[in-house]
Amino acid sequence: MLSQPQLIRLNKFLAERLGVSRREADLLIASGKIFVNQKQAKIGARIDKDSKVCYNNKIVPFEAEYLYIAFNKPVGYVCSRRAQGNAPTLYDLLPGKYRKLKTVGRLDKDSSGLILLTNDGDFAFQMTHPKFRKTKVYEVELDKPLEPLHQQMISDYGVMLDDGPSRFKIIKTEECHYQVILAEGRNRQIRRTFAALGYKVTKLHRTQFGKYELNNLASGKYVIINI
Repeated sequence: MLSQPQLIRLNKFLAERLGVSRREADLLIASGKIFVNQKQAKIGARIDKDSKVCYNNKIVPFEAEYLYIAFNKPVGYVCSRRAQGNAPTLYDLLPGKYRKLKTVGRLDKDSSGLILLTNDGDFAFQMTHPKFRKTKVYEVELDKPLEPLHQQMISDYGVMLDDGPSRFKIIKTEECHYQVILAEGRNRQIRRTFAALGYKVTKLHRTQFGKYELNNLASGKYVIINI
């Protein structure tokens, strides 16, 4: 019995090949700019490796060369493709040929350190979905020393936030400086957790994401990595 060709969603395919979000891919499809096998594509369409997909009269290749980059994001830059107010985007620091890559998760404007970028959607999913519990390590500076009771509370029991309890491991490195290790990635989780106990994070720098480490990579620089 012949096996059926593996089908993938057209919007997923376009998102990975064109460097856009799935929502933006759906907008391209809805606008009539995408053709599959010389027919105008429809929302929800699926394709296989033999499908001929065209955008702006150019064939979008089915097979992609995946690329993975480790980047040391400086403070003051956002992880979106568009600048937010006066804040520039990290893509301003990358060569044009890498600006279609997507960030794997995010760091907020006031945070620095390791951010991964790729055009491999499956890799991004495995690095960011909560079920995979990828460890992230941060250097954190607080505006005042962390009380031992508060450190134990965060590490052992967690602090209740609007989106649920937050718990992570804390290791003191020097006065007001700590190493934070967590396997979640909720929005501004570290900052919100300390704020709930009366502390302000004055520095947040990510040094590790899963098996990938920042090592000696200079601020604003990138390196191509192998997965």
